[in-house]
Amino acid sequence: MIKLMIVDDEYNIRMGLQSMIERKFPEVYSFRFAEDGRDALEQLEQDSADVIITDIRMPIMDGITLLSHIQQFPYKPEVLLLSGYNDFQYAQKAIRYQVKDYLLKPVVREELYSFMERIRIEILDRKKQNELLTEPSPSDWIANILNSNSNDSSETSTNLLNAGYGWLEDQYILGIICIRQNDLISVLLSEAENFIISKDKEGNIIVVAQNKNELLQLAEELKKLGEREYRIALSSSTEGIQQLRKAYSEAKQTMKYFLLINNTEVLFYDHIIKRCSNCELPLETIRRLSNLLGTDRLPEVKQLLQQILNIQVISRCEIGYLERISVIMNEDIFDKVYRCYGQESIHILRLYSQVGHIGNFQRFEDYYNKVEELLVRLDAFMKVAREQSSQENKSMQKAINYVHEHFAEDLNMAVVSNQLSLNYTYFSHAFKEYTGTSFSSYLRNFRLEKAKELLAGSDLKVYEIGQQVGFDNVKHFIRIFKESEGITALEYRNQNQQPPKKTIPYPKFEG
Repeated sequence: MIKLMIVDDEYNIRMGLQSMIERKFPEVYSFRFAEDGRDALEQLEQDSADVIITDIRMPIMDGITLLSHIQQFPYKPEVLLLSGYNDFQYAQKAIRYQVKDYLLKPVVREELYSFMERIRIEILDRKKQNELLTEPSPSDWIANILNSNSNDSSETSTNLLNAGYGWLEDQYILGIICIRQNDLISVLLSEAENFIISKDKEGNIIVVAQNKNELLQLAEELKKLGEREYRIALSSSTEGIQQLRKAYSEAKQTMKYFLLINNTEVLFYDHIIKRCSNCELPLETIRRLSNLLGTDRLPEVKQLLQQILNIQVISRCEIGYLERISVIMNEDIFDKVYRCYGQESIHILRLYSQVGHIGNFQRFEDYYNKVEELLVRLDAFMKVAREQSSQENKSMQKAINYVHEHFAEDLNMAVVSNQLSLNYTYFSHAFKEYTGTSFSSYLRNFRLEKAKELLAGSDLKVYEIGQQVGFDNVKHFIRIFKESEGITALEYRNQNQQPPKKTIPYPKFEG
């Protein structure tokens, strides 16, 4: 069974998710539960999980902190993140951890089922691969060297040499193979006597051979069997078991270049290291693009994107150049939008989670198209948001003008919102956004300011002033005034009342 852990501080949610999943997938998932991130982490240290469904906001340890700890595990479970509309700033961080998917609360049953079915297939395929690659023991030794945090691999090296792999001390080449059609892995196993097969933490197949020709022959065998969905990234020619990690690092770096090079199934590290390492980042162009979003100038936005993601420039540069551009665009464009508009833009979260990391794409064209699609959607969203904001500002200014004209009357938020034909709840939110305070606070403060003007500039009695500025209860007016100013209305008058102006008689002229 697939091991599933549900992490949520609400018992009803944990049980509800279990009930839905069991009903659709009987005897497929085994369940464990945790009330917070720390509880989950302690359980995972004792026994791993294949899938984790976790909430974001939880006491003691939240879901994002749990995700950061999981990154250190040799075997990382797939993660489904549950997020509320107000959790976007946290969910945004989770993008960096490449969570498998997001679901907004309340959970939609069909979306949950879609994820559980997709992940079920992926995990079962992965387990079949692992079963095929449990032998021979040299694969475990290679994996131990690549995955270990220790630099001391002398015992493992001795085991490999004793097992007849002395050629690792002379010359070898390491390849990383990504293959979709799992049943063709048997082809690799049939050639096991010529090279060592292992797996890395990401589930990619690692092959160590005496020379590149053996791996090229392997590629030909796959092609003969009709396999088209595979990639082989090769390190440079290497000597010595102690250099295995270095060779693996070279192959991993080479694998990234399949994003840019689609006309081959095999890439060599010796070819990609010739690329330029000091390409200048288009920082000013990215800034200009960011400023144009929402201004109804989409053709210019697309033109700037072509300059930023110019494939001719990118093809000459190291892959780190494109990785850095992706990070900068995330921070200076996409993150900026979400900081400004928050939960209103959360419906774009799924698309952003794809664009957030170029490793989510097989081809550069796919990455480019998704970035362009996201920019088009953001441009339309921001245009509408700005138009709504402008209209909203006009409405709120009308509301303030109405308050200033009618403050002395029996006035409340329902009266003003009806006057402007606006929904009561919407008006409440919009008024607070515009003024920085609630309607009742704004009205009370305005009335008090008018009262202070009358206390300082007229001889009206306190109760008369209270009535004139809209307080129908003199005791309420006196109490509110003292709470606001720290002194009574009379004390304020004594301190601030202006003396009456003296009338100077006109001089008399005798004719």
